Amino acid sequence: MKRRTPVSEIMSKEVIALSRADDLERAEMLFKRHNIRHIPVVTGESIIGMLSYSDLLRISFADATNDEYNVDSVVYNMFTIEQVMTKNLINVTSETTIKEVAEILAENEFHALPVVDDSILVGIVTTTDLIKYLLKQF
Repeated sequence: MKRRTPVSEIMSKEVIALSRADDLERAEMLFKRHNIRHIPVVTGESIIGMLSYSDLLRISFADATNDEYNVDSVVYNMFTIEQVMTKNLINVTSETTIKEVAEILAENEFHALPVVDDSILVGIVTTTDLIKYLLKQF
């Protein structure tokens, strides 16, 4: 196992993102369509928050159906993306080592980190990315 491998080797570079103007129905549709659990919220190329599928589950019945167009619109219309997303994020750079990323994720209660270079969102790394990397090592 390489000790200094940068996170850029395992991060998702094609990031699905939301803006603060998007609504929670769109967020749920993206989660289900792309089978993902975390979506960065951006203004331009800068990240301002992170929305997780768990955030949606706390306010809705989003997992009660697999029909991506059958959502609890009344509940979603009561909240904005900004009200539901996590705002105080820890982020890493593309040069942060995979070991450092693993340490951050192990010490905290979240499962994804935005990867930011020069204030620009360049990727996202999740616990799933880490597990897949570790499995390749064996």
